[in-house]
Amino acid sequence: MKPILNLDEVDFDDVEENGVYTSRRGRISDRIGARKLGYNLTVVPPGKVQCPFHCHHGEEEMFLVLEGEGELRFGDQRYPIRKHDVIACPPGGPEVAHQIVNTGTTALRYLALSTLVDVDACEYPDSGKVLVVTGQHQDRGLRKMFRAEDTVDYYDREKP
Repeated sequence: MKPILNLDEVDFDDVEENGVYTSRRGRISDRIGARKLGYNLTVVPPGKVQCPFHCHHGEEEMFLVLEGEGELRFGDQRYPIRKHDVIACPPGGPEVAHQIVNTGTTALRYLALSTLVDVDACEYPDSGKVLVVTGQHQDRGLRKMFRAEDTVDYYDREKP
């Protein structure tokens, strides 16, 4: 395995076409032997977003805008973004929730990097969902998404 890959060689192996959530992502990290960081190239068409507004409690993400322009939703703020902007999305709660929106007229291309953790919880403030995942990429273990209001007591359904 070569430890190098040119961005024009990326295979888009994750294509999402779900209304406003439309994008193409190509995983890079697995192809070059990365172990502790995940990398992908993401392309978002005009007027679309890659994923819902969310925050990670375990993973940290960084984005480097390669082409295009858009808007970063971050916590309760919105920031214009453009080519060569570097975006930090540290782990935390809704105050660091984030979403990249293509508000431009051409494709928005960015390199996404994230730490790879064995356990992550992800919150979706707009929809009140929570995702819990364990493992990494092909070795995923637990993956559960639920509504935050479905919280139960610690001893719920436990037998004495």
